[in-house]
Amino acid sequence: MPGSSTVTVHADREVRPSRAVAPPIYQTAAFSAADAETFARAAVDRRGQDFYTRFGNPNHAQVAAVVAELEGTEAAMVTASGMAALTTAVLALVSTGDHVIGQRSTYGGTASVLLNLLPRFGVSTTLVDQTDPEAFDKALTPQTRLILVESPSNPLLQTTDLRAVADLARAHDVLTMADNTFATPLNQRPADFGIDLVWHSATKYLGGHSDVSAGAVAGPAELLDRIWDAGLLTGAVLGPFDAWLLLRGIRTLPLRMPRHNANGQALAEALHDHPAVSRVHYPGLASHPQHELAARQMRGFGGVLGIEFTGGYEAADAFLGQLRYARRSASLGGVESLAVHPASMWRGMLSEDQLAASVPPGLVRLAAGTEDTADLVADALAAADVVAATGDRVRTP
Repeated sequence: MPGSSTVTVHADREVRPSRAVAPPIYQTAAFSAADAETFARAAVDRRGQDFYTRFGNPNHAQVAAVVAELEGTEAAMVTASGMAALTTAVLALVSTGDHVIGQRSTYGGTASVLLNLLPRFGVSTTLVDQTDPEAFDKALTPQTRLILVESPSNPLLQTTDLRAVADLARAHDVLTMADNTFATPLNQRPADFGIDLVWHSATKYLGGHSDVSAGAVAGPAELLDRIWDAGLLTGAVLGPFDAWLLLRGIRTLPLRMPRHNANGQALAEALHDHPAVSRVHYPGLASHPQHELAARQMRGFGGVLGIEFTGGYEAADAFLGQLRYARRSASLGGVESLAVHPASMWRGMLSEDQLAASVPPGLVRLAAGTEDTADLVADALAAADVVAATGDRVRTP
């Protein structure tokens, strides 16, 4: 198999309808057909590219081909956002009376789908401690149809034993889906461990430039056909120009991720023993309770780390206010460093009780960009020094 840099540049070659070196943007809502037979065939072609853009578009097909090759799966499709990828897939795979297992440590939007959306449709859910593989086994019921995992998790960077979950699920005829947004296929390929489906907020590392909102799902063609059917009805379509931007971003993913990995590791190591910090959550640290598992599953540990401050909420906010390079923003995965206070950001997705159970109030999620490592480290240490110096005036709410 060719290397990842070659894949990102050439994996879409067979689905390019043009000989242009830079793919054109097919900014059209519909396509014409030469005759009735061609038209009828295009109307039922799942994940096609020449009928109607809600059904598919050449720009969609090009991105999907690259994502599938990177993830080592048979097929892929793109959506308007990561949440569209998740909700479309889940709605395609479960029905009233079914049961879904998720993680306690997971992105707030995913948790909201599990805790707030699915129960409205008669689908029961259980959230487990993903650091304990046996917890998934104990949560299984005869009605379980799907297990959703996220590794490393957002924002606590906890690691899930992907092979253990996949083996358990397959033994009980249960499907598995993994959120691979934080790791990217450059650092981890869940399908290699037996996970059925992989999804991304492609807005993040895949796009890489904070200029597009997109999602992706990859897996077996049969499952992607079912998800495409649901997506056709929900209309979670990615615009052609956004798909073009996403493809352009993916082309440089193998060049960007090594710097993200290096910056994340350097920041975690620099802040690990800082007096203002009670704990750094980062799977690349030897002190991380699941470091050995992460090292077995991952080729790099990513650019995101969670920093818990001893002064709680106010200390976290003070740290964010002192950063020079990392801007306060809800996203991650771009070339610029971004930082956010999850306990504030997720208030719109979870109830106060759900929030308190999943996100420490003094946690900052810092997503390292591709700036020079020394500059990011110096900036973070200077900000933490200010927090430490004013610690007597910081109180945990």
